[in-house]
Amino acid sequence: MERSQLLDWAVELQSLAQAGLFYGKDIYDIERFTRIREIAAEMVSQISDVSLEKVTELFCCETGYQTPKLDTRAAIFQGDKILLVQENNGLWSLPGGWADVNLSVGENAVKEVREEAGLEVAIDRVIALQDRNKHNLPPYAYGICKVFFLCTVLGGSFAPNIETTASGYFSLDELPPLCRDKSTEEQIRMCFQAKDDPNWKTLVE
Repeated sequence: MERSQLLDWAVELQSLAQAGLFYGKDIYDIERFTRIREIAAEMVSQISDVSLEKVTELFCCETGYQTPKLDTRAAIFQGDKILLVQENNGLWSLPGGWADVNLSVGENAVKEVREEAGLEVAIDRVIALQDRNKHNLPPYAYGICKVFFLCTVLGGSFAPNIETTASGYFSLDELPPLCRDKSTEEQIRMCFQAKDDPNWKTLVE
């Protein structure tokens, strides 16, 4: 059996248990849902080789109905080259990050570019909405919707910060080593296609 199938089952069990713990009233049902959540965390720990304590911290920390998290990514071009930022681990990605609760998705994308690349940008259009686990590795134990924006630079310049150590513009045939859990060559190629197509329609996948 594939690890991805086991992970899908564990994620579904955790989601059902989380909803049951939030909406359930019967003390015996609460006890059962708690154990189901524990089993789901144990499954993820076994599949991923991550400690049970860490999995529980990341995987079982929310209440209520479980929904995907939002991750925003900005595609910024200079001619036929796209902007990438270098993470602290030495790998490169499109600037972006988790959506903050007090910002709209678009506002968050602008903020992330400012923090990671030192640039002020305007959003031109949405390139795609993607289910992260269908496009990036390794798969995560919770759902993530990645939102890709095509952006135009208004000003600013890069300065090293706590999240990124460098930035640069790259063509498709000279991409640096990518942080593939955040940005893949396929996703960057998609951004190039969106830039070059005035009739581009937002992808939902």
